[in-house]
Amino acid sequence: MTVESSALYDIPGPRALARHRLYGMIALAAIAALVGWIVYMLFHTEQFTYGKWTAFQYQGVQELLLRGLANTLKAFGWTVLFALPFGALFAAGRLSDHRAVRGLSTLVVEFFRAMPVLVMIFFIFVALQVEPLWALVAGLVLYNGSVLAEVFRAGVLAVPTGQREAAYALGMRKTQVMAYVLVPQANRAMLPAIISQLVVALKDTSLGFLITYEEFLHAGKLIATNLDYDLPFIPVVMVIAPVYIGMCLLLSWLARWVEGRSRRSPSMRGGAPVAKAEVSMGLPPSAQP
Repeated sequence: MTVESSALYDIPGPRALARHRLYGMIALAAIAALVGWIVYMLFHTEQFTYGKWTAFQYQGVQELLLRGLANTLKAFGWTVLFALPFGALFAAGRLSDHRAVRGLSTLVVEFFRAMPVLVMIFFIFVALQVEPLWALVAGLVLYNGSVLAEVFRAGVLAVPTGQREAAYALGMRKTQVMAYVLVPQANRAMLPAIISQLVVALKDTSLGFLITYEEFLHAGKLIATNLDYDLPFIPVVMVIAPVYIGMCLLLSWLARWVEGRSRRSPSMRGGAPVAKAEVSMGLPPSAQP
């Protein structure tokens, strides 16, 4: 262990290592006991009986779940398609030098960030008579786009001011500074927050079942409340939950893959960002000290 890594943390001695191993074994035993108790209760309440799982062997039920999953991915896809530009547009508005544009953008972002998603979805569906899919997408776009606007704005403001000043000193316009200097540097810092918000949007598509949109959770609800299959609520949860978890993990993996690609990209390695911006704009690189 290096001096830097141990400056604020003492290297544990033999007794400390023994205590850590003991704590780890106790925690592992507690987790195993909890999992064992959950499995016992599932068997005790007869959640693994044939009658509760027989529904999933029928083609109609399988098609219902697949159709619901496809509708969930469709709503999520439209949400991402509109929420990212929405966030970028209003982030640019909040960073504008014009007071009117900045004030209007701030009002829109703060209003839709404060509004509950379900209220917006219900209002659009009931008051505006919009189809369930587009009511769900509109509500998710307004909320998640507003949150993403703050993520984009914070990412741009986090770039050192020296980069901005150097770019202006070279005669770049504000749009050029934003496109060639600030945004490329902010992307990597913003990526984890963007993916986290997209995970929230993916999970919030489940709100569609409240307005009769036939998404994945709605399909599960139809199966779970079916008396012919002995109300298989827990089996449905055990089928649907891993699918949602898998999709969220896939988004996280995609974020790590994109981040890794950006780190390996020649445009992200070595050299000053302003110098790279000069080259991308066709300007002669400034003199280096």
